[in-house]
Amino acid sequence: MRAPDFWKHRGPVAQLLAPLGHLYGMSIAWKAAHASPYRAAMPVLCVGNLTAGGSGKTPVAIAIARLLQARGKKPVFLTRGYGGKAQGPLLVKPHHDARLMGDEALLLARAAPTIVSRDRALGGALAGDEKADVIVMDDGHQNFALAKNLSLVVVDGGGGFGNGMALPAGPLREPEAQGLKRADAVVIMGAGNPGLAGFTGPVLRAWLEPLPHDFAGRKVLAFAGIGRPQKFFETLKAAGAFVEETASFPDHHIFSPDALAGLRARAKARGAQLVTTEKDLVRIDQAQRTGIAALAVQARFEDLAALEKLLDRGLA
Repeated sequence: MRAPDFWKHRGPVAQLLAPLGHLYGMSIAWKAAHASPYRAAMPVLCVGNLTAGGSGKTPVAIAIARLLQARGKKPVFLTRGYGGKAQGPLLVKPHHDARLMGDEALLLARAAPTIVSRDRALGGALAGDEKADVIVMDDGHQNFALAKNLSLVVVDGGGGFGNGMALPAGPLREPEAQGLKRADAVVIMGAGNPGLAGFTGPVLRAWLEPLPHDFAGRKVLAFAGIGRPQKFFETLKAAGAFVEETASFPDHHIFSPDALAGLRARAKARGAQLVTTEKDLVRIDQAQRTGIAALAVQARFEDLAALEKLLDRGLA
């Protein structure tokens, strides 16, 4: 979905929907209070957020998995597979596509074995069969089916919590203070200092850093169907690309051949390279990817030692 403009302020529409948002937040609190979570045979490190999309939690989850691998650990990702049809629990295989598994699952599977499961308890049980020794849960802060040893909440530094209201009145999956109360630490992605409702735990700073690329000095037509497309466009500009035109689509958008043909024609008219995100590229059929490049990024932490300390705590 594309975030509506009224999520940025508390205007008439947000106020009209506020009672529904209040009920939504109460439903999450009720689930948390009445849950009987399954405890997996290994530590569960959860990377979640409080808003609907666009915070950068998947790059953070990948960065954590790579740190664990550097320690000799064998992490397995567990994700819902948002945008895909699979109920799971299923291990992502090379022949799977985004329509079945969701785009985030395909990205995660490039870094470590990945399980898609709507029922996180069943996914946690399957992880025990994959010779893993730690589960990295991408998303799931509002899911209470699986016990967590460490809960990190990722917050976008620029967008923060929008108008501070819960779905559908605003972008929050639950009230800010309620969600932060269950967090062991917060990771702020990018510049900005969003208020954290009195949170007193560790606060880490990270940002998305482009991997080696050849877009500097080149004209590009950038398109993206992610939570915050503008953030991707700004990253491209910061990487030295001349962004001639941009095209934004809803999060998890599936690109049709006709839509891609239109983008190619617009890029050709401007003498520009078509560029998108890795997350968008995995949603495009292999046969349709010709002429489309992706800017790969990674999460870089300002204080890596602080993150390592948190991992020690989660693995203990």
